[in-house]
Amino acid sequence: MDTRYSRQILFTPIGKHGQERLAESKVAVVGAGALGTVLANHMVRAGIGHVRIIDRDFVEPSNLQRQMLYDENDAANHTPKAIAAYEKLKAINSSIVIEPVIADITPANAESLLQDCDLILDGTDNFEIRFLINDVAVKHGIPWVYGGAVSAKGMFAAIRPHATPCLRCLFPAPPAAGGETCDTAGVIGPIIHIIASYQAVEGLKLLLQDEKHYNPNLEHMEIWRNLHSQMNISGGKNPDCPACGKGHFDFLTLTGEEDLVSAMCGRNSVQITPAKEHNLDLEQLEARFSPLGKVERNRFLLRFQAGEHTLVIFPTGRVVVQGTDDTTVARTLYSKYIGS
Repeated sequence: MDTRYSRQILFTPIGKHGQERLAESKVAVVGAGALGTVLANHMVRAGIGHVRIIDRDFVEPSNLQRQMLYDENDAANHTPKAIAAYEKLKAINSSIVIEPVIADITPANAESLLQDCDLILDGTDNFEIRFLINDVAVKHGIPWVYGGAVSAKGMFAAIRPHATPCLRCLFPAPPAAGGETCDTAGVIGPIIHIIASYQAVEGLKLLLQDEKHYNPNLEHMEIWRNLHSQMNISGGKNPDCPACGKGHFDFLTLTGEEDLVSAMCGRNSVQITPAKEHNLDLEQLEARFSPLGKVERNRFLLRFQAGEHTLVIFPTGRVVVQGTDDTTVARTLYSKYIGS
């Protein structure tokens, strides 16, 4: 056993046997932003045998205040977060498998990305994706840990399908638009580390099946005013829950739309994910777009300045249109420069 884990093995609830169990585990971290970078860091340093990091986004300067795995070079190069996280973490622990995945979690790919994992950790800032995670977790019996943070407050809960309430038992539907996000209400770095560290602890307990110390609570804290509350949710399982009660996985059901088009809250951007993946040649796109506006390209994406808008183009055909939250405008630009 690698001596790097010696202090963790000395911790009685883990020990040598527990460390061996962690080394045999596979964990998916969904989202490599603020929470996700802390979660991935903890999992890699703890010696989880296979850590899959899934993220759709790229590093920007505004991330550096709280997303602790990234630096100015990542932001300057518009490095995809999954890749930047991988590059940092492989230098921390080369003895495990770290798998970066540049993708948006959708109904089309959620099961293939998550169903082979022993644990799912929520590093997202999006309730639609959390409900999608919940559907996969309940359908395939995978434990997961919910977490969220904004401003100076955050919450978390460990969910064990069919043993505890699932997310839809607690929140029957995603909250209405207009709630606080980091892009609208701001966020301070310490709350990110606190919530994600609690999530990581619950994740380790779940992987080790330490039932004696499972946390039965949905916990909430506001660290600027020093507030902390616990709500015992162990009795909150709803027999009429569409997901864990009736086996209806609504968020895994494809919408039937040709493309998935969504405004990105607080970012003045729209993401378009084609129903069928493309195989775009970024070098060819660079040559085609260069006479039309400023173009920047790396191995993973291309940024094209089209007038007052910027198109961030991925090889799969996924595009983030920056400079508008109007989905009609974004669709028009997508059609004009990428095609159908």
